[in-house]
Order: sequence, then C-alpha cells, then structure tokens
Amino acid sequence: MARIISVASGKGGVGKSVVAANLALLLAKRGRRVVLADLDIGGADSHILFGLLNPPTTLTDFLSRRVERLDDVAQTLPVHPGLRILPGTGETLATANMAYSKKKRLIRHFRDIEADAIVVDIGAGTSYHALDFFLMADHHLAVATPDPTSVLDLYRFIKLAAIRRVLSSFLARDSMAEALADRDFSSVEEVLDVAGKTDEAGRGIAEAALRTFQPALILNRISGRSRVNVLQLRKLLKEYVGGDLTLLGEIPDDPAMERAVRTYLPVVESDPHSPAAQALRRIVDALEVVLSGSSASAQAA
Repeated sequence: MARIISVASGKGGVGKSVVAANLALLLAKRGRRVVLADLDIGGADSHILFGLLNPPTTLTDFLSRRVERLDDVAQTLPVHPGLRILPGTGETLATANMAYSKKKRLIRHFRDIEADAIVVDIGAGTSYHALDFFLMADHHLAVATPDPTSVLDLYRFIKLAAIRRVLSSFLARDSMAEALADRDFSSVEEVLDVAGKTDEAGRGIAEAALRTFQPALILNRISGRSRVNVLQLRKLLKEYVGGDLTLLGEIPDDPAMERAVRTYLPVVESDPHSPAAQALRRIVDALEVVLSGSSASAQAA
C-alpha cells in the first residue's frame, strides 16, 4: 500500500507546489513508484510545472464518474518513468466546491492507487477541504518562508489541523459527536476539556489522536537576512496545539528555482547542482528515513 505524503502551507506563494514536485521526482529517481496528486482544488497547476499544459484526463473525470479509478487518471511524466501525475480539478464551480460525499469518495480511493508513495499537493489555507486532504496522509509536511505572515499562517494552519484531527477521532462516538457538533473551538485545549467532561474516555482518545499528529516543517527561501526562529515556533505549537514540529530541512533563496519553473522542469532536474537542488536532496534523505521506518513498523505489525 502506498504511503501518502501531504504537502501544505498556511498561505499561498511560499513555493509549496514547487517543493512537492521536486520531492516527488526525487523519490522516483530513488527507485520508488511515485504519484504526484494535485489536490489544490480551484488552483491546480502542478501539471504545468512539468510542461503538461493540457492533460488528457484530470480529477474532474473521476469526480464526474467518467473515470472510475484514480489510477486511470494518473499519467506518466516524460521526465521519469517512475513518476505519474494526477492533474487537479476546479475548473468549474461544482468541482471547485465539491460536495462532502465526493470528497469522501476521493479520499477513500487514494488507498487504491498502485504506487509506493503518493505526494499530495494541498491547497493553501484552512478550508475543510485543505485540512481533510492534509490529514488523510500518513506523513504531513508544511511549507513556510521566513516571512512573518507565512509563519503566522503556518501556526494557524497547524492549530486548526490539530483541532480537526481531534474532532474526527470522535465521529464514531454518538455522545461525543453530539457534544462537539456545531461548536467553534479556538484551541485544542478547549476540545480536550469538552471531551473530558462529556465522555470518561474522551480526553484520552483526543490526546492519542494528537500524539499521532507530528507534522514536519520545510522552510523555503532561506537567506542570511531572514530566518525563522524554529525553536520558538516549536515551543508555541507544543504549548498551544499539543503536537510537535520537526524541521525536515531548509531550502535557500536560489534563483535556480525560478529559472526551473520557467523551463517547465523541477530544479533537481534542470539544475541538479544548484544550492536549492542540493537542499531538496537532503530533505528527501530525511524523508526516506521516515518512510523506511514506517514501512518497517507496518511489516512488524
């Protein structure tokens, strides 16, 4: 079964899609069967990063049931035989604002894709679609830049994702679901308090859900003039969200990234010796350790 890796950001313009495309290609270059899935609903453009301007099939074909399997939408990219792409959707009002039932069907079918790894490019922001697509993954990556607004939006995104994760853990418990319904929680601690007061086992279930939520951070466009205080950010998330944040790696501010976009190729292919490409390879080194560890755990279980 494929390991699903979600790549998200609190705001747009931080290079999330470019990072996801490079990670997917690097994993394919290391011998994995990889699918890059574009779930940036309403803003899908991952296919353009590979020069695929008019994909023959997209997620719209799956959502409208013209195609029954996601595997039949995925198409191999010329840049590498081990990399396929699931072009996104959102060119109509219906697909840009898909119904809940269609979203659940889409998430369910991701587990049937024939691949070793699926890299999912999530839309920016904190809509239910973005949060649910982010949380469906086995591994969660968040991309931010040193810009203060990016860091603030990242904190907001992780906090709301954690709340959504906890609330989802109670869907099968009628009493808890009723107590939590239509409540607007501003912190994870509020959810924990209500859960503990409503159900004897509630707080324990909520805390267990949080322990399995350990997002990793990728910092993009790092320069000597601007640097995120990662320790402070981790402290904030630990204190107010209850989860931890691992720094997976940093990508320098490198003009090679912009040049790569203009040539319709990931930078690891167009300029493999550039500082950005080298940084991306180190990030995949760290990601490979995580993937190998999870595979070993699954086999042991």
